[in-house]
Amino acid sequence: MEYMKEPATSSQGNILCCQCGIPIPPNPANMCVACLRTQIDISEGIPKQVSVHFCKQCERYLQPPGTWIQCALESRELLTLCLKKLKASLSKVRLIDAGFVWTEPHSKRLKVKLTIQKEVLNGAILQQVFIVDFTMLSQMCDDCHRVEAKDFWKAVVQVRQKVQHKKTFFYLEQIILKHRLHQNTLRVKEIHDGLDFYYASKQHGQKMVEFLQCTVPCRSKTSQRLISHDIHTNAYNYKSTYSVEIVPICKDNLVCLSPKLAQSLGNLNQICVCARVTSTIHLIDPSTLQIAEVDGNTYWRHPFNSLFHPKQLEEFIVMEIDLIRDRKLGAGAGIRSNKHTLAEVWVQKTSEMNTNQQYHTRTHLGHLLNPGDLVLGFDLANCNVNDEFVNKMNPHQVPDVILIKKSYDRSKRQRRRNWKLKELERDREGMDTDDERQYQDFLEDLEEDELIRKNVNIYKNENIAVESDTDEEGAPRISLAEMLEDLHISHDATGSEGAEMLTE
Repeated sequence: MEYMKEPATSSQGNILCCQCGIPIPPNPANMCVACLRTQIDISEGIPKQVSVHFCKQCERYLQPPGTWIQCALESRELLTLCLKKLKASLSKVRLIDAGFVWTEPHSKRLKVKLTIQKEVLNGAILQQVFIVDFTMLSQMCDDCHRVEAKDFWKAVVQVRQKVQHKKTFFYLEQIILKHRLHQNTLRVKEIHDGLDFYYASKQHGQKMVEFLQCTVPCRSKTSQRLISHDIHTNAYNYKSTYSVEIVPICKDNLVCLSPKLAQSLGNLNQICVCARVTSTIHLIDPSTLQIAEVDGNTYWRHPFNSLFHPKQLEEFIVMEIDLIRDRKLGAGAGIRSNKHTLAEVWVQKTSEMNTNQQYHTRTHLGHLLNPGDLVLGFDLANCNVNDEFVNKMNPHQVPDVILIKKSYDRSKRQRRRNWKLKELERDREGMDTDDERQYQDFLEDLEEDELIRKNVNIYKNENIAVESDTDEEGAPRISLAEMLEDLHISHDATGSEGAEMLTE
């Protein structure tokens, strides 16, 4: 209580306070300010201790009855929220000023300094300043509760690929992490042939499907199931399911195209190697270096399958190699690759070194191979290929061997790998030896293909000493310029429910 106002009077003399007897200017109450404080408290009925509810997960405050709003400390929005808590008790007084008193940010306390006025005895107007303490009580909001429960979802995106290895999913996982598409995910569940992404809203599921359609060649279907229906408000509650099927073609697959599709791609040979899979399927003809791209729509109109499983790769040793220079393509041919070199090679299986059996073929790996090198490839001469397009081809046009990639010492590459990737936190039964082998294949693909590497965040591994970019065998390695520092960002710093889903 700072001062007292009284109406203007013509008398300038003093009167005695009726309580303590000291001289004071005349006022309607005939009391001094000190005596009025003891007699009347105009802040009576206004609570001095109030609680506000705060969600630690999303850092929002509860605005009754059920709205959660984002407010910064000592902001106007937070002051408005606090004053609404006192709205009923402030209706009998006049609020002059309100502001925050500084408190420690971690103290879970807010102090608001209020200045109020009220008319008291015989028209005297009193003004009083006091502080209201607000205690921040932790309460999880409905959205965060659904996230923590991990069993409440409105939409699920089921991503499937009908192949026996997970190379595409390892690549897809890294793109999702780079673009932070996992932040709105309630749960990620890994199953045998794909991943399931659960979301709290249908819009987040649709956003994920649109991202997948721009990232990998795929097709999708949508369905929904009615959960509940309110006949009074005509409100429907649905659970939506998005089924996304990725084309069953992966990097280093050997494929046989239909004659119609091969002709439309620039008179490409029917038997091709898949160089990589990004938003399209990148094919290369190992006998001419001709390249082509097949998008998702084209694939589903003219589907083709992989002729071999990666486990069927056999090891060959290069006996002799001759590079082919300036070979002219036929009429109507498409674009040739500038990153590969065409060569004729004579190879022998490492399992048949005690025989004289050698194979002659053309390959697109002329820039990598030298006599004595080990190379992985598929043996078409001694296998039965069950494919409708291969069975209709002229046998003389089917090569005996198709070489896929050069072979390096895997254990040595693992020891010298001075980088690492982050992983999505997901529910899975465990990674078996086959999954670990496939993951190592994916890491080697990143080292060998710079175009795929551009879409992936690669982090330094401080536990391994830094060496040169290539070793004595010539195995490709990732340069330090392409690596990022591994930053550990806590959940409190990000304030997002998806921050904890990044694990090493």
